[in-house]
Amino acid sequence: MRLIDTHSHLFLEEFSEDLPQVIERARAVGVTHIFMPNIDSTTIDVMLSACDAYKGYCFPMIGLHPTSVNTDYKKELDIVVRELESSREYVAIGEIGMDLYWDKTFLKEQQIVLDRQVNWALEYDLPVVIHCRDAFDYIYKVLEPYKNSRLKGIFHSFTGTIEEAARILEFPGFSIGINGVVTFKKSHLPEVLLKIPLEKIVLETDSPYLTPVPNRGKRNESANVKDTLMKVSEIYRMSPEAVGNVTSENALKVFGMLK
Repeated sequence: MRLIDTHSHLFLEEFSEDLPQVIERARAVGVTHIFMPNIDSTTIDVMLSACDAYKGYCFPMIGLHPTSVNTDYKKELDIVVRELESSREYVAIGEIGMDLYWDKTFLKEQQIVLDRQVNWALEYDLPVVIHCRDAFDYIYKVLEPYKNSRLKGIFHSFTGTIEEAARILEFPGFSIGINGVVTFKKSHLPEVLLKIPLEKIVLETDSPYLTPVPNRGKRNESANVKDTLMKVSEIYRMSPEAVGNVTSENALKVFGMLK
């Protein structure tokens, strides 16, 4: 079995006691790469430490998460630029996007921050990893001018409609990230996935969040990407091995690692 977790926050304190065991369990189910999205300036050091400890297995991104956008956003963006200019090998700009679930206080700032980071992705030839919560139309409006550019990336934790999936796929360089939500009883994702080519799907966990069935309610970890794989295999009526291979190849392509 070949699996890739394209979105995992294993550097958070939830894993401070047992990260080696978490990594071992991921390896045991066939996970070959774990991609780690940054949140803000407070998480850079711990994320890089985790990636250094598992170099060649865990890969860091750099970016400013929309829920960390506030009046200090310019200082935070200065730090993102500093990191991009450093000798660090960041594999993507993420996670970035917009989140209007809690409130819309910094809606305008979130749009500015997203657009700025999309520009850096093009400048540094890196993919973007997009976070979207109650903000699809706003994000689409920011991204639309880049439709004919080299922009590529992952629309992470997709829970949208068939129409929204079609709008994402107007961007030829984008893939859609599917995680444990697809296993939830009331999820409409199984119907939506049938309209999306498997070649446009990547798998993720969003650990420690969104744990798939049968472990829902517990801390999520990268090994649980296998539970998402099993559900996706069932939806596409393909073997888990085939889906694992295709989605892994898709992921490596997005991150520019396909050999």
